[in-house]
Amino acid sequence: MYLLTILLTNLLTYLLSYLFIYLFTYLLSYSLTYLLTYLISYLFTYLLTILLTNLLTYLLSYLFIYLFTFLLSYLFTYLLNLLLIYLLTNYLTNLLTYLLCYLFIYLFTFLLSYLFTYLLSYLLTYLLTLLPIYLLIYFITLLLTYLFNLLLIYLLTYLLTPCSTVLLEKLTGSAASQEIPRIFGTRRFIAVLTSARHLSLS
Repeated sequence: MYLLTILLTNLLTYLLSYLFIYLFTYLLSYSLTYLLTYLISYLFTYLLTILLTNLLTYLLSYLFIYLFTFLLSYLFTYLLNLLLIYLLTNYLTNLLTYLLCYLFIYLFTFLLSYLFTYLLSYLLTYLLTLLPIYLLIYFITLLLTYLFNLLLIYLLTYLLTPCSTVLLEKLTGSAASQEIPRIFGTRRFIAVLTSARHLSLS
């Protein structure tokens, strides 16, 4: 019985130790390998998917927002500047050329038409109304001065002839008519009178 107890105790201790060691190592190795593989695979798949999705979403959203805002702002400012410069330069040049051409043509035609109409109307009114009156007055004054000068010269030359002095003496009966040839009957006075007559005629 002692032997049996020793055997049993040895056997039990051996079995228990062997079973414990074997089970422990087997369970531990199996559990560790399984756990590690499961954890690695799960973590790898889960974390990879989460990381990839989050990273992709974050990157895409960030890139999209950043690129969109940057591109929009830059593109908008660049396009606005370009359009503004192009439109201003093109529109201003076209507007200036059009305005200058239109103003030049309009002013030229208006001034020409106005000047022609005004000058023609003024000239026609002047030629038809004022010029005949002016010419008539000028010719009448010229004719009257010519006739007056001619009459004066004729009267003076007639009065200074000896026949007229005799006629004057007979009419007046005075000897004052004798003084007229002494003063006015000289050749110098007659020459001055005829030269004055020629000057008034020219």
